[in-house]
Amino acid sequence: MTATVPKTRVTFADYLTYFDESDTRYELVNGELIPMSLATGKHGRIVKFLERSFDAEIGRLGLPWIALQGVVGVRCPRGIDLDTARIPDVVVMHIDEWQSLQEREAVIGFDLSPPLLVVEVVSPSTKNIDYRTKLVEYAVRDIPEYWIVDPLMAKISVCVLTDGCYDLSEFQSGDRLISPTFPELQLTPKIIFL
Repeated sequence: MTATVPKTRVTFADYLTYFDESDTRYELVNGELIPMSLATGKHGRIVKFLERSFDAEIGRLGLPWIALQGVVGVRCPRGIDLDTARIPDVVVMHIDEWQSLQEREAVIGFDLSPPLLVVEVVSPSTKNIDYRTKLVEYAVRDIPEYWIVDPLMAKISVCVLTDGCYDLSEFQSGDRLISPTFPELQLTPKIIFL
């Protein structure tokens, strides 16, 4: 028997408790459950590499942060009664806020600070969403830094929040990524896309 996703609008509270007896993960977009497809191996390798790189830099600097791969949702404001919760590929957040999620759903709601940095790795099916929709949603959520890692175009866009909008810098090949969150990080697109 195959479970079907409800076509009616779902509240954020319903989203937090939704279970359809499958392993499918869902984002909540405008009150609608959107199934997340399985990523390619390359996508997974990039996400894991970035999570490990961020955690190594956090450890080196002794920061009270943690990098998490695809296990934390971020609630984003959209419109009146249109709930949205995204699950970024990587989230960097304060460790104490991560600890506050241990006994409840791992979604950074409006009661918590926005993450310090989120990363989305582009795939053919998510390109427009990553470059357009999430760019707006993450800015409205006041996330200071958003990386769009695009293996299709072999470039990385580092988006830095300034006065409510993102300033975007693109990096390719051997360009060292400039990140306000991790100013000493020694990463290039070439290393990430190996």
